[in-house]
Amino acid sequence: MIVLGIDPALSITGYGAINIREKKFSLLEAGIISTSSKDNLALRLNKIFKAVVKLIKDTKPDCMVLEKIYSHYRHPATSYILGHARGVIALACASQNVPLMEYGATRIKKAIVGRGLASKTQVQKMVADILGLQGLPKYNDVTDALALAIAHCYITRA
Repeated sequence: MIVLGIDPALSITGYGAINIREKKFSLLEAGIISTSSKDNLALRLNKIFKAVVKLIKDTKPDCMVLEKIYSHYRHPATSYILGHARGVIALACASQNVPLMEYGATRIKKAIVGRGLASKTQVQKMVADILGLQGLPKYNDVTDALALAIAHCYITRA
């Protein structure tokens, strides 16, 4: 089973594709999709859309996983920005017939670490350990995307 995790944002969208075979995880690909704040919104969303479609075509995942939106009431603009990125990612999945799954942050942490209130550092270390990485990815968004993919496998017992 190949699972593609995406941590959506407008500036840096992290992604990670993993393969699970016989209860062993392996990293297929991970990285970021970056857009420039100098570009208008439509161009930035188009770049994310095209990059996600290419990722789907290159990795041929069985499904894609996103984190459910959480936005603090003091920062409502955050949910709008995330909503834009999530919308084009959902559209990319639909256009390529790839099922899209969503989990809340605490569910992901619980699946990875065993505690829904685990720290970001604990999740990062577990992701690196599970995938046998020598170090942590440069971007937290990549680690978050890999955590999404791994958590989905644990949750569905793939």
